[in-house]
Amino acid sequence: MKKKIRVLIADDHAMVRDGLCRILEDTDDIAVVSQADNGLTALSLAKKTKPDVVVLDYTMPKLDGLAATQRILDLLPKIKILILTVHDNIQFAVRILEAGAHGFLLKEEAADQLITAIRDVNVGKIPISPTIMEKLAARLRRGGKDKVGLDSLSPREFELLRHLGSGKNIRESASSMCISESTASTYRSRLLEKLGLKTTGDLIRFALEKGIVS
Repeated sequence: MKKKIRVLIADDHAMVRDGLCRILEDTDDIAVVSQADNGLTALSLAKKTKPDVVVLDYTMPKLDGLAATQRILDLLPKIKILILTVHDNIQFAVRILEAGAHGFLLKEEAADQLITAIRDVNVGKIPISPTIMEKLAARLRRGGKDKVGLDSLSPREFELLRHLGSGKNIRESASSMCISESTASTYRSRLLEKLGLKTTGDLIRFALEKGIVS
């Protein structure tokens, strides 16, 4: 008997998790072994159940998709992570793929592509939403141009921008990122310098305008 692909589904909406399970339930080679409603629980369950693939929402409480991806892969580098999200922003895809995710799929495509995407990441392929692929191609065509704006940010700077943009203060952002307040303040200073902004309020407006938060 062919070994089933063991999958952990992490999404903070129960209806989404149920829908994904229904998509997968008729397959003979995929089994959902656990479900999580936040990134911290996803990390805990990944350590406990050791799935082959984690289907991970980008925007979740406690640990977002970026932080959860990094921490899961630090502990369990053989696990494959497939990001499933509503965000078609190129920055989300680039950052999460740089963090080690193995695929990036939009939720609107899940009904048609989720099963194939899980099978693909399990064998080492990198499935990426066609919409995102077009944007990635455009980014690559820019070639060796100097990085400016969002492209100039480090993964941690980008993560702090997301937290600040969502309305968290420095202390709350530092706690979410598991760093000290002084380190978070340093990242904020770098953000302001790189983006040519002056205040945290400017950062919040920037994040909203660029679709980093909604």
